[in-house]
Amino acid sequence: MIQTVEPVDTAVVAPSKEISMFRDMSFDDLIQNLISDMVRFAISVAIAVVVFYAGRWIIRRIYSMVESILRRRQVEASLTTFVLSFVNIVLYFILIVTVVGILGIETSSFLALFASAGVAIGMALSGTLQNFAGGVLILLLKPFKVGDVIEAQGYAGTVKKIEIFNTVITTPDNKTIIIPNGGLSTGSINNSTTQLYRRVEWKIGISYGDSIQPAREAILAMLKADDAIRWSGNRPADTGADPEVVVASLDDCAVTLSVRAWVEKENYWSVFFRFNERFYEELPSRAGISFPFPQLDVHLDKE
Repeated sequence: MIQTVEPVDTAVVAPSKEISMFRDMSFDDLIQNLISDMVRFAISVAIAVVVFYAGRWIIRRIYSMVESILRRRQVEASLTTFVLSFVNIVLYFILIVTVVGILGIETSSFLALFASAGVAIGMALSGTLQNFAGGVLILLLKPFKVGDVIEAQGYAGTVKKIEIFNTVITTPDNKTIIIPNGGLSTGSINNSTTQLYRRVEWKIGISYGDSIQPAREAILAMLKADDAIRWSGNRPADTGADPEVVVASLDDCAVTLSVRAWVEKENYWSVFFRFNERFYEELPSRAGISFPFPQLDVHLDKE
């Protein structure tokens, strides 16, 4: 009589190689292996720490070297800060991957995990990636640079730094404002530094009944005596326009004159404030005019 024997699944019944090894190993050998594994891991950690600090020192040296090269070649300050930030991030990423590999973690698996996490983080941080793209566009298109005076996103100030994700400006009262690059690259920007000259405008109200021509002549004489005002007659006027005084509007309480003059951009505010004071103090005596103020006349009719 022939008896059939069913095959035995050795993958299930047979113990694994590691279990068999531990089963055949004595207690002393087990302790010895654990100690050797801990020593190897401690050595790997020590090497990783040394590599990390050595790599950080090398990164700082490379950072300083790149910075000195960019400044020696007189690269624009906004591009310099962007490049330095990018180099710093890339070098630290390489250092972290190297340290992880020294610790025994498979770098290919780590990079795959990092790529998967990068996709998820990229979807969650779409606004941050937009700021990065905005920083690249700002450096390529150059709507402004470090040192320019701009108005954007409801703020006005001098550009101090253009970083990867943000632009730092300083307001006239010395406040530091950090504006995301995404909004700057897609929004409106008022850059008052790109042109050599700016037009100053004053609004002066004179009383009804006062003569306009004496006021115009007095104002033009005051402007002509100031060296900061651009005139085509006594010096080259790149703007091509001399100062002018025109009637802007006939308001309820005053005839409003508009005074316009061109000055160099760095003299804008000093000229504006200086002539505000001079107009108030000198026009009444020079032109015999008076400055009106809002008033209301009430007439009572007696029945």
